Parts: sequence; C-alpha cells; structure tokens
Amino acid sequence: MASSTDAQSEYGSGSTDNRKLEFPMMSLHSEVIPSFFGDMPLKLVSALAIAAAMTFATNTPAIAQDGIPGPEEDSYIWLEEARSERALDWVRAENERTTELLAGDPRFDAVKAEALAIYDSEDRIPYVTIRPDGLYNFWQDKQNPRGLVRRTTFESYRTDSPTWETVLDIDALAEAEGREWVYKGYTCLPPEERMCMIALSDGGEDATVLHEFDMATKSFVENGFILDRKSQGGIQWLDRDTLLVSRDFGEGTLTESQYPRTTRVWKRGMSIDEAEEIWRGEEADVWSGATLLRDHTGKVHGTYAFRATSFHETEYYWQKDGEWVRLDIPLKASPYGLIDGQLLFSTDVEWETQGQTFPADALISVDLEQFKADPNGAKKTLVWAPQDKQTKQGAASTAESLYVSLLDNVRGRVLKFDHIDGKWVSTAIELPDNSTLDVVAASDGSDEIMYSVTDFLTPSTLYYSDGSRAPEIIKTSPSYFDATGMEVEQYEATSADGTKIPYFLVKPKGMLMDGTNPALLTGYGGFQVPRLPSYLGSIGKIWLERGGAYILGNMRGGGEFGPGWHQSAIRENKQRTWNDFIAIAEDAIARGITSAEHLGIQGGSQGGLLVGTAFTQRPELFNAAIVQIPLFDMLRYHEIGRGASWIGEYGDPRIPEEAAWIAEYSAYQRLSPELDYPRVYITTNTRDDRVHPAHARKFAARLEAQGFRTLISGTDAAIAMGTAGPVAAIGW
Repeated sequence: MASSTDAQSEYGSGSTDNRKLEFPMMSLHSEVIPSFFGDMPLKLVSALAIAAAMTFATNTPAIAQDGIPGPEEDSYIWLEEARSERALDWVRAENERTTELLAGDPRFDAVKAEALAIYDSEDRIPYVTIRPDGLYNFWQDKQNPRGLVRRTTFESYRTDSPTWETVLDIDALAEAEGREWVYKGYTCLPPEERMCMIALSDGGEDATVLHEFDMATKSFVENGFILDRKSQGGIQWLDRDTLLVSRDFGEGTLTESQYPRTTRVWKRGMSIDEAEEIWRGEEADVWSGATLLRDHTGKVHGTYAFRATSFHETEYYWQKDGEWVRLDIPLKASPYGLIDGQLLFSTDVEWETQGQTFPADALISVDLEQFKADPNGAKKTLVWAPQDKQTKQGAASTAESLYVSLLDNVRGRVLKFDHIDGKWVSTAIELPDNSTLDVVAASDGSDEIMYSVTDFLTPSTLYYSDGSRAPEIIKTSPSYFDATGMEVEQYEATSADGTKIPYFLVKPKGMLMDGTNPALLTGYGGFQVPRLPSYLGSIGKIWLERGGAYILGNMRGGGEFGPGWHQSAIRENKQRTWNDFIAIAEDAIARGITSAEHLGIQGGSQGGLLVGTAFTQRPELFNAAIVQIPLFDMLRYHEIGRGASWIGEYGDPRIPEEAAWIAEYSAYQRLSPELDYPRVYITTNTRDDRVHPAHARKFAARLEAQGFRTLISGTDAAIAMGTAGPVAAIGW
C-alpha cells in the first residue's frame, strides 16, 4: 500500500536509493492514462479536487455462493482488465466529461496556476543521499519531468545555488529509447558505490527492469548486468562480478501475491537462467528471498533469508555451514541493523527468551561473532524500550552510530545509540520540539547525517551534523502559503468502544465554532503507518487560505502509537479503524468545528478504503469525499492486482467467516440506490500493478448506474509524478 507520509515534504525533490460545501449530486471518476494533465503531480490533482469540492457541493449485487463475486454477480468485472480497449475506451469517455466539468469552473485556471507554482518551484529543498563521490539528488521540474540523477559536493550544496553535475538524464534516456521510463532508484556495490544497478519502470508500475550503470563514467556498462524482464524484487551486490537476485524467473518463482519467492547467485558472463538458486520460499508466502548481512565498510558477514508468511509475519533463517537455520525469534520481529559488531533486532510483540521478556517495539542486540557461532544461543541485550505513547518510526546508521526516529505522543524525537565499553548509550539529538522529525540522509563512511524538521504550518528545514557537533540548518524550504493567524490544536474523540482517538485541527485563530466552517478530514489507519504533521503546502494555499479547516486523524490501525495501536485494528477488528474515523467526524461536528453540510473527507490507498467505508457506512455525516488510489471491492481484492499480499491486514474473503466481516465494510458491495451519498472524487492509476484501477472504475460505474453522474479524467502521471504513476479521479 502507499505510504502516507513523505519525509522530504510534499513538494520536496529527493534522492532515491535503497511518500460551506454545497454541491449538486454527482460523482466524478478520473483516471490517468497518457492523455490529460500531463504536467501535473498527483498532489496537484488532489489540490484541484479540493478546489472542485469548493465549487460543487440498479440494485445491490448478490454475492456468489463461495463468497467471491464473479461475472454473474458483478456486471462491471470487465473493468478489472486494466488496459483492454473496452476498459480504456470507457476511461477516455469519462475523462472528457471530467475535463469539461473541472475546466469549466471559473476558478479552475487560477487554482491550477497556484498549485503549479508550488510544484514547479525550483527553490524547494533538493534532498540528497550521502555517497563516497558526493551528494546525490533525484530532481524533477518543468524542464525535466522524468527527472535527473545529479550530484554535487557538500561545499557547493550548502550554498544557495549549488553546482550540479548530471549523472543520468531520464528524459533523454526515455526519448532515445522510445520508452516511458520512470526512475525507481539504484543499488550500488559498497564501499566505493561506483557500480550500480539502476531500476527503471516503463510507465510507472511497480515492476522494473535493472541495468548496470557506472557512476564514474556516467554511463550504462557495455555488456553489463541486465535484467530486462520486468519484475518486482531487486538485487544485492556480493562483489564486482556477482549479484544476489530475487526476481520473477518464470514459472514457479512467484508467490500467490505475485512477488518473488526465490533467490539466485548470478555471476558476470552467465545467463540468469544458469544462475544457482540458493533460496526458495513457499508459493503461499507473501514474498520470500535471501539477502546479505553487511557492515558499513561493505564487508559481508553472512547471508540470511526470510519467508513473509503474511504481510505482518515473517520467518528468518541464517545460513550456517551451508545449511539454513531458522532463527528463534517472534514472527513479528526482524533484523534492524548492524552497529559496532552488534546485530540489532526489533520486535512488534513481547519477546520471551533466555529468561527475560522484551516489550513490544523494543530494540534488542546480540554480539555478531556470538550470533555467527550460535544464531539462537547468542546473549540478547535490551537496547531501548518505549515509554507510554512512544514508538520508533525508523532508523539510519552512520559508520559508528545508530539513529532512531521516535514518536512521543505523535511528536518527533531522534535518539543516537552508541555501543561503548560493552553497553548501549543513548543521546537525544538537539532538534526543535513539537515537530515531525526524520533522518533523511546518513553516511556509511563517516558520521555525517541530515535531518528534516517540519509541521503543518512550517516549511521543511534541513539540518546537518558531522556527528561531533549539534545539528545546524543548511537548507530551508520557502513558504507556499500565508500561515499568519493560523493555529494547530489537538483533540480527542471517543470511539464506539470508548477508546480515545486523537486528531489534529489546523484552523484560523478565533474561528467561530458554530458549525459553518468548511473542513477537510483525512487519515490512513492501516499497516502500522502513521499520519504525522507535515507542511501543508498546496493544501494551505488552496484550502486554508480560503478559510477552510484541516483535520488529521490518528486512528487505530496506523503506527502513531506503536505496534499495539496497529494490531488492535486488523482483520476481524478492522471495523475499529472505520469507527475511529467516524468518531472524529462526529466529535468535530459536536464541537462546532464544522457540520455534516460542510464536512469533506480525503484519503488514499488504505486511506481510500477508509474514506469509502466511512461514506458508505455513514453517508449522512459527510457532504464530499476525495478518494485516491482506493480499495473498494474487498470481496475480490485478493484477486485484483497484488491484493492477496494484504490478507494479513484485512482477512481472506475465501474463508466464509472472514468474508462475513469484510462484507460489512466492502464499499463496492455496500453501494445502494436507496442512500444519498456525499459528492465523490476518486483517483486511481491505470498502470498500478499493486492498488489496481479496477476498484475505482467499478465503483464509479456502479454509482453511475444508481443515478449518479460519473466522470473520469486522466494523465500519464508516470512523467509528472515520478514513482507515483498515472492518476484517475472520480469527483464531485
């Protein structure tokens, strides 16, 4: 599923290596195919959806006997064929209607210009990766919509106008090869990191091809490693002439979720078909593969493998004396890093071992040499455990230290961990309080590190440290909207089971709490992904400056308060997420922040399912909805795109007991001509091979059949949105 936060801000350009509503009753559906809005990023389409929201304010299908609707029960199942001519003709026709509607609004051109000024801005922070040969950045702008891989020196970078050297021009490459290339990052051989495998996607789908590239000569390697069969998965460098490859190798090498399940050792000059298979998972796994354990110097200490038996549960194995030894760790625990000869693990559940109990979300270490000698017998030591309302969000390592980003009651902190004289010592990094903090770059060869700091009303600021001094500001994003007179407050709603659910409110100071304020409520609530305060950018310009209020919910199922917050709202308890979101809406109305007449909701991916569920379960609470790249047909989701990989989050519709709880919130099946739904705008992605466009298409078609006016518009978002891919929309 799509991530809901972006450490590099919503309009940052970063490096990529290994985020009074009064409308007539109508529904818009727009889908990105190579035709319309070709220069618009995904978030610009969202911004225009908000602008549209300011302007506008058949029978329920039977279910097949086995619980899985088929063609007899679902007359729109043909829209699951992503690129069939019939489906694309339907999309194109709807696109024309949506284009006419949006462009016909007298404010459209002004709003589009405001948003494009933000996304085309060249004074946004160019986030970087710290490499031995300089600072690398992936940059997209109006002149380079597909992007440039470029580099500079640190001395130049910290100036106002760095001098950049182009390493790879994706636009020029696409033109020369006649392909719709979208850059997906690179994986390089440490410690020099000169030889790399560049990942490219044709049109923006998740599947990629990989080509060997020489960063020194800035060219693809003649007769180098090439994996031209598009596939999920990737590689690791064992040495200059050997790769570990986990990809689609043909029949029997993918899981039911269509992810790789085998790993091969591929030597230069050898056909990939001749490469030795060293690991094979099960077809029922979500994904599976083998990977290297390597330290900051590039030294390989061994090979481990994994079997993701569900989205949230994984078995790990260590290769010892040519045999695979299963690690005796919880299914919800995993390796977390290697620092100063100490191998770290993270656990999402309590871990009882060696006469001690480590709490959920803790960090645990073992001595690497002890681990290599006895993988399950090495002594385990507590590195860190969360306090109340704390959770770790991610980690990065430099040559000597581990840096962990934490949330403390949804406020950011960063801790530095060092292993000194056999003990772990933690130090809090001096960064602004009450902000969202992220480690955005760290060097393997030194102690250099960079942090991003932001909040709803403050543009992102980039801090740098060489490891010996406190972080200093080296870059600041410009302000894109006038935040004067705006404020942020935090409230709690009470969910159906009595649980307190926090949410943020961004509003003008002194706003009358009389229920007349237009408000946009958003959230995610899944996959242990948190939604955090980040600079609102285009939303601030288009929505807040025009008097709207913005609400961000932190529902169960997300990652705002650790693994327990997530695990309490999955599978048979997933309804808790929807209840939490509905409770926030009810609380905002009860406080007079807004009213049902003036309340719109927005979410993408899992957040799209959240929004779709909310307005099909409680349509009277909302007057508008923006739904981006959604899941809607939850009784067939396991058969659409890569939906089977999410069974660990939602359940399996093939099992009657689980199908019963899923059917309660499957928005596509819940649509009824007897209900009065809010105005809906939905976005999807023609080439999305993960969250398939069928969900949005079928939902739009059924709405139209039930009396809603349905429109679609699209573009080749692979150009404008980098890895985001093409967008589609169903609107108000």
